[in-house]
Amino acid sequence: MKLFRLLGIFLAFLFITSCATKKEILYFQDYENIPQEVILNTTKIQINDILSISVKSLIAEAAEPYNRVSSTSGSANNTSALKQQGYLVSSTGEITFPILGKLQVINKSTKELEDYIRQILIQGGHLKDPTIIVRIVNSKFTVLGAVGHAGTYDYDEETITLPQALGMAGDLSINGVREDVMIIREVDQVRTVAHIDMTKTDWFTSPYYTIKQNDVIVVNQNGPAVKKAGYITNYTGLFGVVSFALTLILLLKN
Repeated sequence: MKLFRLLGIFLAFLFITSCATKKEILYFQDYENIPQEVILNTTKIQINDILSISVKSLIAEAAEPYNRVSSTSGSANNTSALKQQGYLVSSTGEITFPILGKLQVINKSTKELEDYIRQILIQGGHLKDPTIIVRIVNSKFTVLGAVGHAGTYDYDEETITLPQALGMAGDLSINGVREDVMIIREVDQVRTVAHIDMTKTDWFTSPYYTIKQNDVIVVNQNGPAVKKAGYITNYTGLFGVVSFALTLILLLKN
């Protein structure tokens, strides 16, 4: 009888340790405290970014020398072509622009760079009232760990949020640790690591609410998932444990 009692305790322990609570699974549990003001951190241009820069003016022919890709070319809207013909930001934070030469672009937003180039063209007498469009065409982030589809993802938007990035990766699996999503970020050749609790909303106003290019997002497996391979992986394994325990009891009784 004592052995049966021990077996019951053992099985109860297995079930309890394999169960997850709502606090471990539900997102944004303090949603009442979500700030109403949306703060999107402006993306800054970094080393190794590839920039698409389009210059337009009232006289199209006058702007052509300032464009690597012709505005009338079919490849002008092709992302692959834009990457190949775009401006790679050097290790010194510069690009070499047609006619204007080297321009310092690092730590400028795309809007700031648009205004900067426009000012140079007007003040230098190159073009009258030009329109400048700057885009980062190699923006990407990587998601690793317990998500639906781990991998590296490209995005075209100026900014995307952490929830959007995780959604693109297929969301966290049921075994993903929501209380400690890790973000590894490199800015100005300095690496930082942040830990985000997805069950809360206090990080909505932090710099990590918005994803930056080349961010690495890591979602670790929870305790039961890590230990899973060590004892029970499915119901077949559970029945195997029960069968073994019953066989051991019968042998001991005999």
